[in-house]
Amino acid sequence: MSRNLKELEERIGYRFSDSHLMTQAMTHSSYANEHRLNKLECNERLEFLGDSVLEVVSSDCLYHKYPEKPEGDLTKIRASIVCEPTLAYCAEDIRLGEYLLLGKGEEATGGRGRASIVSDAMEALIGAIYLDGGFANAKEFILRFIMNDLEHKQLFYDSKTILQEIVQSKTDEPLSYELLREEGPDHNKVFESQVMIGLEIIGQGTGRTKKAAEQVAAYHGILRLKNMDTTCGQISMSRKHGQ
Repeated sequence: MSRNLKELEERIGYRFSDSHLMTQAMTHSSYANEHRLNKLECNERLEFLGDSVLEVVSSDCLYHKYPEKPEGDLTKIRASIVCEPTLAYCAEDIRLGEYLLLGKGEEATGGRGRASIVSDAMEALIGAIYLDGGFANAKEFILRFIMNDLEHKQLFYDSKTILQEIVQSKTDEPLSYELLREEGPDHNKVFESQVMIGLEIIGQGTGRTKKAAEQVAAYHGILRLKNMDTTCGQISMSRKHGQ
């Protein structure tokens, strides 16, 4: 196992008995193809397994955490946690992208920061832990790095919709997004956007797509509004219906 993958073990607090499983979990298909590895050596099979383990653990967690919620609500919450953007957000906490084995082309086009790649690797890592250490260790990893801070992750997933609802309940001022900058080549761009109520900026965010940047901006906007004094309503805007 490379030194980098040993660092990842330290970061996640789990040491593999079979180091090959961890290496495989970090091996993207582009790397396997470029190095003429067997097509089964990439992380896609582990991703398939990890996805199923994640669904079981997340369902069990939500079932017990929210005993009053019906099936439909639980399904929606689970979807917000195990979707690609949220898994990529979770992967940032352990800097998973730094440890991926990518082909040169994928590396050059920003694969380490691509949500689809890092979210798949997150599921592959779950699958690898499950095979190496059993269900209990996989569950511990999921609870620690994915099923934590559920309230904020739900806000992140639905940030644009939730912010729109909050603003509509408070004011007649329009909610709008503005692109601040767009940098990098077409295959590896970084976008920065801000969200405004009327002319007041309430949040900013960056992402690999314009939509992702707006999602992060909306998330920070929600956090700001929630932290404001609700009795004074310290937003320089017209209150809803003149209130």
